[in-house]
Amino acid sequence: MDTQRKTRLLIIGSGPAGYTAGVYGARAMLDPILVQGIEPGGQLTTTTEVENWPGDTEVQGPDLMVRMEAHAKAMGCEIVGDIITDLDLSSRPFIARGDSGTTYEADAVILATGARAKWLGLDSEEAFKGFGVSACATCDGFFYRGQEIVVIGGGNTAVEEALFLTNFASKVTLIHRRNELRAEKILQDRLLKHPKVETLWHHTLEEVVGEDNPKGVSAVRVKHVDTGEISEIPAKGVFIAIGHAPANELVKDTLELHHGGYVKVTPGSTETSIPGVFAAGDLTDHKYRQAVTSAGMGCMAALDAERFLAEQGEQTGKDETLPLGYGAPEGEGVAADEPQDA
Repeated sequence: MDTQRKTRLLIIGSGPAGYTAGVYGARAMLDPILVQGIEPGGQLTTTTEVENWPGDTEVQGPDLMVRMEAHAKAMGCEIVGDIITDLDLSSRPFIARGDSGTTYEADAVILATGARAKWLGLDSEEAFKGFGVSACATCDGFFYRGQEIVVIGGGNTAVEEALFLTNFASKVTLIHRRNELRAEKILQDRLLKHPKVETLWHHTLEEVVGEDNPKGVSAVRVKHVDTGEISEIPAKGVFIAIGHAPANELVKDTLELHHGGYVKVTPGSTETSIPGVFAAGDLTDHKYRQAVTSAGMGCMAALDAERFLAEQGEQTGKDETLPLGYGAPEGEGVAADEPQDA
């Protein structure tokens, strides 16, 4: 049965940006509804060890996202397991339609849909997806115990995937089109010293080779970028790790984009080209793309949304002399344009 929901703040997406926006939106008494989307928890649910989240020397990505979800719920954010399939931003209140049949009406929207893995676009890559070709080492690495595999890419994603896959594979070959990696130095150091890892510089993937009965990968054909020479490398698994693209499908025709599809926001804020619509996390961040920066932008988006609603005369019921998103003892309020750290 189709249902209709009304909320002052709708948050679309459930990574660090979405859940943090949920925490701050709930603390601002906006009674937010957060729709999780197709991948609850976002990219960190397919990551193992996270070593750069402040306060945790090491934490498993899925565990961190479970904690974030629980925190948002505890603050009063309603979390819904639905997928937004259509978003009408032509007028306020904004209208979002979910795959469940639910229609969400919102006075303000925070977009935190994140990013998704990029693919090379090869026919053979498409043919063997799920049968030896993957973009998620933590999802599929277990299936390649004792096998030789290859990883394509040269950034943080590729190096992290390659290092993780050494837990299962007999050999990991990292194939990169340049002669140096773009990953963080500490990751490069670990990779280049690992006895199971071999790097193949100046090469690109030309074709995934395999059989149809049973369906599976047996090798990859690679091309030297300078000489054009083709060579073949035995492999049972091929992991594509060339980065991510912003998940902008809902707004690519309505919001201003830049840098290849990232949602453009006003410098120093999360405001988009439509008043009342805010964007945070990897959907808008083409430069840093870190969990901690995404969380920070989620905080900013909730505070920006609260200010916007207040300016529209849609007050939260709080003393307007208090900083946005925070409470203070009586007599200790500060001007609304001087938010404090928490």
